[in-house]
Amino acid sequence: MAGPKKRPSAEWTRPLRDEVRVERSILRHAPADALTPRYRRGSFGPSSFDEAAMTVEAVISTYADVQRRDGRGSYVERLDPAGLDTSRLVGAPLLDGHRQGGSRDVIGVVQSLRHEPGRLVAVLRLSTADDAAPAVTRIREGVLRGVSVGYRVASWRESVESGQRVRTASAWAVFEVSAVPVPADPNANFRSSHVEEDDIQTVERSEAEPTVTETRAAIRGIGRAAGLPTTWADEQIDAESTVVEARAAAFEAMQTRSRTTPRIRTAAPEADPTIQRRAMADALATRSGVPLDDARAEAARPYLGHSLRDFARASLEARGHSTAGMAPDALFRAALHTTSDFPQLLTGAGRRTLLASYTAAASPLKTLARQGSRVDFRTGSALRLGEIGALHKVSESGELGHVTRSEAVESYALDTYGALFTISRKALINDDLGAFNDWASAAGQAAAQTEAALLWSLLAQSAGAGPLMSDAKRLFHADHGNLLTGAALSVEALSAARLAMRNQTGLDGKTRIAVTPKYLVVGPELETTAEKVLASIYAATTADVNPFSQKLTLLVEPRIMDDSWFVFADPATAPVLEYSYLSSAPGPQMSEREGWEVLSREFRVVLDFGAGALDWRGVVRNPGV
Repeated sequence: MAGPKKRPSAEWTRPLRDEVRVERSILRHAPADALTPRYRRGSFGPSSFDEAAMTVEAVISTYADVQRRDGRGSYVERLDPAGLDTSRLVGAPLLDGHRQGGSRDVIGVVQSLRHEPGRLVAVLRLSTADDAAPAVTRIREGVLRGVSVGYRVASWRESVESGQRVRTASAWAVFEVSAVPVPADPNANFRSSHVEEDDIQTVERSEAEPTVTETRAAIRGIGRAAGLPTTWADEQIDAESTVVEARAAAFEAMQTRSRTTPRIRTAAPEADPTIQRRAMADALATRSGVPLDDARAEAARPYLGHSLRDFARASLEARGHSTAGMAPDALFRAALHTTSDFPQLLTGAGRRTLLASYTAAASPLKTLARQGSRVDFRTGSALRLGEIGALHKVSESGELGHVTRSEAVESYALDTYGALFTISRKALINDDLGAFNDWASAAGQAAAQTEAALLWSLLAQSAGAGPLMSDAKRLFHADHGNLLTGAALSVEALSAARLAMRNQTGLDGKTRIAVTPKYLVVGPELETTAEKVLASIYAATTADVNPFSQKLTLLVEPRIMDDSWFVFADPATAPVLEYSYLSSAPGPQMSEREGWEVLSREFRVVLDFGAGALDWRGVVRNPGV
């Protein structure tokens, strides 16, 4: 049978009464009466708890230093109170232990806050929902005391103090508050009962020791509160640990666990590499003016102040590579030639910038065309089926007659267009991100201009007659009924164009298809005239009413250099032009590789694009005067 356990000479068992908190004042060589413990009577429940309003006051941060570790080694994380942004803190959620899995993890909300010397204090309104009741009860009883914050850092400031690396969050914002068993900031907690010095009393050493049953129950309670397995409590009971020793062992177990699990108090919840890379790419693209939605902007916020060097270091450290002491040249070499995500980060940011400028520079001619898709670069055909005309009357015997449909085939092929750009080693070291973003933006605009030029070339061929169609006639031809006599843009001229479209027949040459005009397309010279023609008129008489007011949409194509103008139908009902991308690569595509002839990174943009004319019935051209 195991002998009695020896207790440290300077340690006393804490009385197992909820209303007592012991403060030890022990001197190693003091007389016996000096070893008498002292305590202050007071409820564990926070005195700031308002039962009617369901609110409680808490110190949510004292800006205490916290020891951290990253790929470069250990460092001190420090929060600068002057850099705290509290604009979104009121209304932020109070979570149960930083869990963000769903609504059940929200146990309250930040109702108000105030700054006190050296600390940030908040009034928290607790939820009355049933699923929040266990956590709220522990807060009310004073069992759950710790408070922790989740925050995001927009910029860091690094320094060295007494040989220790210090990272100071110079711009940061709290986005949630949590009730936790052990906070990273030891002084962050729910405000406890006020204790007067006059309440101090003496506890005699002869006070009764707890029973074995009480000790075992207390140890199991400690294990549950600390989130430890039941086997831990069994081991403490088998070792005949006291309650004080069990508390110390639980604290050590929690410290060990915190060193091997993701930290709770952190600049932002750690994302997987793909999400982190996307957030960094968004931050890079934002510096070029690319807009982001609220969710992506919030994810990119911690990286907005990063330089290219910071991005390279973060990419390496995310893959477990140490960057301690690396010179800029060595840092970029490692980032570009290892398994880091830095090359993909640059490409991702470039694509965002490319697509944003490509979309913004899109020509109005794409609005007039239908989008198709091609699987390869061979000349493809666009088959158009004609109308079936009217339905035939069924004979008395119930026999149905067969009908035929006319067909027309137009064809075109895709071509490849591209450009190459190199970002030099010198530009990387100099953090010249602007050169890269400017090129990506220019490449997007060039891709949009390439598409617009190809679409316009279809309308401008043969002095404005357009391409040859399957009937061996040009797109705009008198026989097609879509080439009008030259006339200045006016309400009367528009009326003639609408009549020409209404009189169009289908492929069978008989069926009236009554095409409806939707777009008026002019060059810059006629823009003002077109706006006047289409302007709404509040007429005094019916004869003064503009029949085209709010019926046609004006599109201005800068490549129209004369007084000619066009009226187009909706491409969804009467397509005239069609454009296509390679199905595996829609729109401009960016890729990168390591520079071979020079120390650099090479980027290229490739566009697989083609366009052709499908039909003449959805457009009318007037050459103007």
